[in-house]
Amino acid sequence: MTTITIDESALEGMESLLGDQFADTLTFCCSEFQRLGSEVLANLGSDNEAAARHAHSLKSNAAQFGAMSLSALAQEIELTLNQGDVATAQEKSQTLDEQVSGSVEKLQVWLAGR
Repeated sequence: MTTITIDESALEGMESLLGDQFADTLTFCCSEFQRLGSEVLANLGSDNEAAARHAHSLKSNAAQFGAMSLSALAQEIELTLNQGDVATAQEKSQTLDEQVSGSVEKLQVWLAGR
């Protein structure tokens, strides 16, 4: 079972910063999490440089919006790819879809409760 960690203080900070644009931005970011996760998986093993770039973007976007466990996993995938350790990156990526979908779900629940 994959643990999903959301930092609500990061969400509250972004909400304060973005104001009325927060909900739309969070919704967009959730779709970006899904797109970037898919890009990591699609490129892993065939274009590892592209996979690492997508993992880097996913790491940053997820951290900014409080999806801490997703950000940490993306960082691990990025680092192992940058070190040339494709086997470990592939192993770590096995839970990426679950981490993305679980993070998106928790973020949407959090937003609905605002």
